Amino acid sequence: MSKKPLDILVVDDQAGVRYLMEILINDTGHNCVTAKNGQEAVDSVKNADFDLVFMDIRMPVMDGLEALNKMKMMSSNIEVVMMTANNTDEAITKSHEGGALKCMAKPFDVDDIRETIEQFIWSRDVKDQEMKSYRAI
Repeated sequence: MSKKPLDILVVDDQAGVRYLMEILINDTGHNCVTAKNGQEAVDSVKNADFDLVFMDIRMPVMDGLEALNKMKMMSSNIEVVMMTANNTDEAITKSHEGGALKCMAKPFDVDDIRETIEQFIWSRDVKDQEMKSYRAI
């Protein structure tokens, strides 16, 4: 498993959610940057490389789905986990259609965030190993 800390962007218009996730992510040994809306998130992705993004769907200025679309146009490899208090089939479908890794219901359990990060690391490591094996052929 990777030992290098991840660079994670958390995007939510609620300061309390950003604060909680920043503490949680830092406590797990990863680096966290926060943004309060989709426009700030897109600007952050323009200026830095992130391994993983946790982003709320409903926000002012630019919503999460629009920001997801812009991020994917800038980098198809960026992995985004959408978060929503309105966890309807429509929200989940739009998130997946936009290229999100998954859609999480709010409020979430801190263990869900930890698990999502660990699953991302495992998946990335498997892909890296497959690429190394493929190149060796």
